[in-house]
Amino acid sequence: MQKIIVLNSKGGCGKTTIATNIASYYAQQGMKTALMDYDPQGSSTRWLSLRPKEKETIFGVQASSQPGSTQTRAFQLRLPPGTERVVIDAPAGITGQDLVNFVCQVDIILIPVLPSPIDIHAATGFIKDLLLVGKIRNHGVRVAVLANRVRENTLVYQSLKKFLNSLKLPLIASLRDTQHYVQAAERGIGVHELWIKRAEQDLLQWQHILAWLEDSRAELIARQRHVP
Repeated sequence: MQKIIVLNSKGGCGKTTIATNIASYYAQQGMKTALMDYDPQGSSTRWLSLRPKEKETIFGVQASSQPGSTQTRAFQLRLPPGTERVVIDAPAGITGQDLVNFVCQVDIILIPVLPSPIDIHAATGFIKDLLLVGKIRNHGVRVAVLANRVRENTLVYQSLKKFLNSLKLPLIASLRDTQHYVQAAERGIGVHELWIKRAEQDLLQWQHILAWLEDSRAELIARQRHVP
């Protein structure tokens, strides 16, 4: 089982878009996939409710704390036997022990960052917390950054790229600002499931993310084989 979390302490950076598109891709590939929605806004859960019945099933877990809920945390987080991919849509504002708890339960962390001065500043502090408080290197978790909703011919994108390249973390992709993600989300599907020829450019950008995820999985398996 590979566990992937889409994480950033700042809201509005596209965590749900990234998480749902990863989940839909793996489901489309025939893998038993679960999507865990820790965001109190429930955006991933709403996306799942729109998913067409003829599409491959994604097991949804509404994992955020709900006021007045009688469900226990253990029940909420129960996954079907044989689950191959778990994608976690994390809430904004994660710090301290909550951050450590998330890091301890995943294999991969993806950090989406928007090309704006506010988002770049927020990402700087969050990544520092992730390295120091989360102690990701101690847990053997692989981390990558992706630029989201970019327009490459802008000064702010160049600033974002310069910032991300200064980090000792891989920048695995830059996803363009396009309505294809909105169109897919409104139908409960991912861009890989759109029958639009114009989306081919988006699929090419996603190949970098998916290839990195598979490389990470191969590394995890190799590491587990060498554990006594």
